[in-house]
Amino acid sequence: MSDWKYDTDEVGEDGYEPKEREELDPLEPGSPTLENAAFVVLGVATMLFVFGRVVLLAA
Repeated sequence: MSDWKYDTDEVGEDGYEPKEREELDPLEPGSPTLENAAFVVLGVATMLFVFGRVVLLAA
């Protein structure tokens, strides 16, 4: 027996899993935490700094 989840005759032509499998429950949005928001703000600030330095060096 192989380690594969599906045999070649069990997948469609596009290579994805068969459509007959049960559908997963949809994801529901959650509320952002302070830690996640801080990382987003830090990432935005870092990228603005990098872009600013590139513009100043190019000028």
